[in-house]
Amino acid sequence: MAASMVRTRRCASRHGLLRLLKRSNINLTSGFHGSSPAQSGLLLSLNKRGILKDSFPDDAAQDRLPRLLQSGAQTVYCGFDPSADSLHVGNLLALIGLLHFRSAGHHVIALLGGATAQIGDPSGKTSERERLCADTAEANTRSIRESIQRIFTNHELHFHDGSRRPGTVSVLNNLSWYKSWGVVDFLSEAGRHLRMGTMLSRHSVQSRLKSADGMSLTEFTYQLFQAYDFHHLHQIYGCKIQLGGTDQLGNLMSGHEYIHKVSGEEVFGLTVPLVTSSAGDKLGKTAGNAVWLNRDKTSPFELYQFFLRQPDASVEGFLKLFTFLPLAEVERLMEQQREDPGKRLAHKRLAAEVTKLVHGQEGLESAKRCTNALYHSSVQALEEMSDEELQELFREAPFHEMLLEPGTSVIDACRAISAIPAGPRGYQMVSDGAVWINHRRVDKPEQVLVPKLHILSNGLTLLRVGKKNFYIIKWLSL
Repeated sequence: MAASMVRTRRCASRHGLLRLLKRSNINLTSGFHGSSPAQSGLLLSLNKRGILKDSFPDDAAQDRLPRLLQSGAQTVYCGFDPSADSLHVGNLLALIGLLHFRSAGHHVIALLGGATAQIGDPSGKTSERERLCADTAEANTRSIRESIQRIFTNHELHFHDGSRRPGTVSVLNNLSWYKSWGVVDFLSEAGRHLRMGTMLSRHSVQSRLKSADGMSLTEFTYQLFQAYDFHHLHQIYGCKIQLGGTDQLGNLMSGHEYIHKVSGEEVFGLTVPLVTSSAGDKLGKTAGNAVWLNRDKTSPFELYQFFLRQPDASVEGFLKLFTFLPLAEVERLMEQQREDPGKRLAHKRLAAEVTKLVHGQEGLESAKRCTNALYHSSVQALEEMSDEELQELFREAPFHEMLLEPGTSVIDACRAISAIPAGPRGYQMVSDGAVWINHRRVDKPEQVLVPKLHILSNGLTLLRVGKKNFYIIKWLSL
């Protein structure tokens, strides 16, 4: 196919694709048996949940892609940029898309851009990214690999329908095939398959060329590398489907053009929508404070609370996008929510399902313990918490390890960790009831610390001065 023909292809809208999938689904399922109905209905199901937005090329995706999925297990890939040491909730929908394909029996590849992260994807950016050194890219890639593997494991343990065998999972790093290329060899081999006019016409390029800072040659070549990634995965793994965010549509088109020119074979692209909050911000990135998928950056409690606090208007859509609940169950949940909004059953189920997917059953239990300890003043929850959970819950709270000596009093503990001012003023603060230990107010400065009252069975003490000043004490000897 000529490049000019590729440029004139249009992307199918979600609603147009949904209508055609419904129509083609009736015809396609009649000639297949066994797992075919499940596979032919996969795209329709993903559209009903709102997980798919655009497809490319439109005429192929409306007809040949459903047929391809019916014909047997296919390989689907999605790329993830290791520009940070963790993915965030904005990346979660693409992972969930892969999980749906895997559950339907297809093989999935999560491709980490250990090489391309050093170039920088200009898509959706108003200025060039800061240069990422090789060592940082490698460390970020390792961290994200562990996170993705954890999520796939959690899905298989807690969400996958055991009646159907899932497809395989591969987590790859594109550095593994770029590290052997020289610049001249790569450009000579790969560069000749893409046309400058097409590359310049991409929205990600045009928007940057019109900006004050313009666009560097490094960034401009990014789409060539991503196109080659698709080509490599097509050659080695037989991958014919790429999944990506809506901002990746131009890069996805480049991959289609590259493969079609090299091999003449048809490949496909699907995009997931950009999920935004009710205020129009990218989900989980309000005011620059990202909600991460790695525990050391965002705890299970914080992730749980993030989804628990979503506006009522967003909950039904998020249940469809971020959970694997059947749509009929989502509707039942929303009906229960409408009957008794105060119980917030839909919010709680959303928060629980996402937390369990990202952090597993133990992560969900941790989130609930922290919730009970912080918002319900549960001493039992405090006693069940680990050191790590307490430090996650009170991230800004100083953590002290102290040797418990006989006769240690409330005032001794407060002064040892500098929780109160020295001298009479600090003594008076305790007497006035400004100090709380394990959710209980204390007002006797000379009272000796009592195990199970002031010191929990897990050897911890949570001390609060005023409304917001928390301190954690780990007693080394009881």
